[in-house]
Amino acid sequence: MHEEQELIRKILTESGNTWAVVGLSSNQERAAYGVARVLQQFGKRVVPVHPKAETVHGEQGYASLDAIPFEVDVVDVFVNSDLAGAVADEAVAIGAKAVWFQLGVVDDSAYERTRAAGLDMVMNRCPAIEIPRL
Repeated sequence: MHEEQELIRKILTESGNTWAVVGLSSNQERAAYGVARVLQQFGKRVVPVHPKAETVHGEQGYASLDAIPFEVDVVDVFVNSDLAGAVADEAVAIGAKAVWFQLGVVDDSAYERTRAAGLDMVMNRCPAIEIPRL
């Protein structure tokens, strides 16, 4: 538990401020919308990644991680668990430092692959819950 808390602290404070939020759209009723707003309030640059590539919270959206034309530090994943592993693999491919699977998003094999590739990763947690605790 302590190790996970240290990893959460590291990702939120040391991994960098550019967060790609996969599944973020302009739908204000989705959890990703509110979580992205909290991340912004704590100084993170939030980059929406969604097939619609909408602008959300003032940030240009992109249809995929590999379409983002600048470095991404953390990939925050708001997709169903059965799709999350592919997103984690894309995060490794684009050179992200960390992957964050939101509450309810669990894929143990993706976790193992991502950690083996040298990235930090947490699963089944919410940064909007964790960041105010720091």
